[in-house]
Amino acid sequence: MLDLTGTSSIVTGGASGLGEATVRNLAARGASVIVLDLQDEKGDAVAKSVGGGYVRADVTDPEQVIAAITAAEEHGPLRTLVCAAGIGWAARTVGRDGTYESAHDLAAFRKVLDVNLVGAFNCIRLAATAMGRTEPVDADGSRGAIVTLASVAAFDGQIGQAAYAASKGGMVGMTLPIARDLAAIGVRISCVAPGLIDTPIYGEGEASEAFKDKLKRDVVFPKRLGHADELASAVVELLVNTYANGDTLRIDGAARLQPK
Repeated sequence: MLDLTGTSSIVTGGASGLGEATVRNLAARGASVIVLDLQDEKGDAVAKSVGGGYVRADVTDPEQVIAAITAAEEHGPLRTLVCAAGIGWAARTVGRDGTYESAHDLAAFRKVLDVNLVGAFNCIRLAATAMGRTEPVDADGSRGAIVTLASVAAFDGQIGQAAYAASKGGMVGMTLPIARDLAAIGVRISCVAPGLIDTPIYGEGEASEAFKDKLKRDVVFPKRLGHADELASAVVELLVNTYANGDTLRIDGAARLQPK
């Protein structure tokens, strides 16, 4: 097992939702966690609550990500990275009126891929470089581990999810080749594909609860939305389990999403 005590970790998108739950789970395992996000108030609060640090950074900006890595290294050798930052965009591929203008916005498609896929790869390539400079921690030559958060939309994306599903499918697809690349430096990478997890993204109130109640129709068991801690515990296990590498794990209650 990879011992996180006295090490540093970076969680992108760590200011809220699944990222925040992961930050807290990593801190409970002894890691000093850097929250990388663009939500200053929330990010700083989460970081302070676990004795870590907050760095405002855009995952697509190499210099800002390097600054976050440098900040992490001040807390201890960088051993783990979790890529939880992401955005969504709901739009059908073609419009209802049959005009070119109503087709899916191309800039929006590029933006989702840039943040979710290119941004994740940017963080992976830079954090893995830093991990490769550390001393191995075991006889196998292990130096660190990375987990990316994709989505079940990578496999059964719904109507209007072309951009989001493409970005998450790309994350799944790059996992094995990156694992093969990083084997040379003793760094592992795994991917988690969350199902319908109850996070603040769904809002609050009666309408929100009604919407979430509808969502759980696709979940087999347990018949509910997942909890952030259930997802975070799987993420941390993949980081510390030194034989977990190169694959994608669905955490979804056996859900298979319907078209809409």
